[in-house]
Amino acid sequence: MAALADPRATRRAIRRQALAIGLAVVPFGTAFGIACADAGLSTAEAMGFSTLMFTGGSQFAAVGVLHDGGSAAAAIIAAVLLAMRSLAYGVVMTPVLTGSRWWRALVSHLMIDESMAIGTAQSEPADQRYGYLAGGISILLLWNASTFIGASVVSSAGDAVETWGLDATIPAAFLALVWPRLKDPMQRLVAIGGAIIAMVLVPIAPAGLPIIAAAAAVSLARTRRSRSTPSIIETGPAEKSDGMP
Repeated sequence: MAALADPRATRRAIRRQALAIGLAVVPFGTAFGIACADAGLSTAEAMGFSTLMFTGGSQFAAVGVLHDGGSAAAAIIAAVLLAMRSLAYGVVMTPVLTGSRWWRALVSHLMIDESMAIGTAQSEPADQRYGYLAGGISILLLWNASTFIGASVVSSAGDAVETWGLDATIPAAFLALVWPRLKDPMQRLVAIGGAIIAMVLVPIAPAGLPIIAAAAAVSLARTRRSRSTPSIIETGPAEKSDGMP
């Protein structure tokens, strides 16, 4: 008869996973801080994004709209559409995130791709809860720390941002968020469709509208797919984001 796993060893492994995935989002958080500075946001405003919004890719979408001159409403719509997958995540995690209504509302703030990935990778409900919380807290802290660095330290380096190629981290962050999902043929089709919609609308539509239209198409496709395969949760290395990234 196989020996039962040591609960303490399991928890240590979960904490290592949480730290590793938290460190992995640091470049993307730094890139987001730079993007905020480029869009004319202050360090406090950038921190407000990462602390209160904390959705990774949705943050990039919102700041991208603002950078291009779009309205606050357009930025919010684009971010919300990209964050809609969290609804499916909530359904999956509801059985293990038990507690008072206020507690569940609080921990729902950690509902991102990475916390879901760590939580659902565990076999026992208690470990799923622990993994979700450990992953979410690790990323929340490191994402905010790296956002601060990007918005206040790196962005103030002037020409060094372009000289060192740090400005390339912003499109690279988007690519990193998308790339792991392109293994699936349906995801590739959705990505191509969203890109085509955005490219067609960019020359003719107001700032922000191409992102909203592409995000709406992607969200609709993902929602239909999740209904047909409700047990499958696909995660990537970085989106709050939305990472997270």
